[in-house]
Amino acid sequence: MDQLLLGVGTRLQHSQFGPGVIVAVKYATYLVSFINLGVKEIDKTDSHLDEIFPENVSDDIETQSDIEKSLVNILRLWGGISENVPLGEKWHKGTMLLQPFDKSLKPKEIPISDFFHKIVLLRDRLRVLEQNINSSKNLSDEEKVNMQQYITRCYGSLTTFNVLFRNKEQWFIGDKGAS
Repeated sequence: MDQLLLGVGTRLQHSQFGPGVIVAVKYATYLVSFINLGVKEIDKTDSHLDEIFPENVSDDIETQSDIEKSLVNILRLWGGISENVPLGEKWHKGTMLLQPFDKSLKPKEIPISDFFHKIVLLRDRLRVLEQNINSSKNLSDEEKVNMQQYITRCYGSLTTFNVLFRNKEQWFIGDKGAS
């Protein structure tokens, strides 16, 4: 059995660490939960892996975390699920007034909560776009990086609206250190 193809759930025996189960798979290593030692990162080619009972063997191995992220992304994309993002307290029941330079034209008044909702939807859609780019099999790594940098600059352009968010951890973050 090729040890490079083992999946999450594979039970194994390590001559130094004892019995364990693979709990995550990385590019060149396994995260193995050993009964007596806890979780350790083990090289896929480690010669101390003695007995192996393969489970979930595949060429395309993803960690449980990757699968959960993919599922959440699919639900967001197809189910209209989005994160609950609260508007800052001071903006509740507030309005935005868009006043044209020409005073003979009527201004447009928009509830801040409606505007905020559209900003959050834009952010969610940028995230989905980002995920689609990252998971694309048709784009080269260079193309993915270039598109990713463009999306990061889009986030940077939206940082002005961070003032509307109640929680700082939900702010837009652009390219730190870029001029």
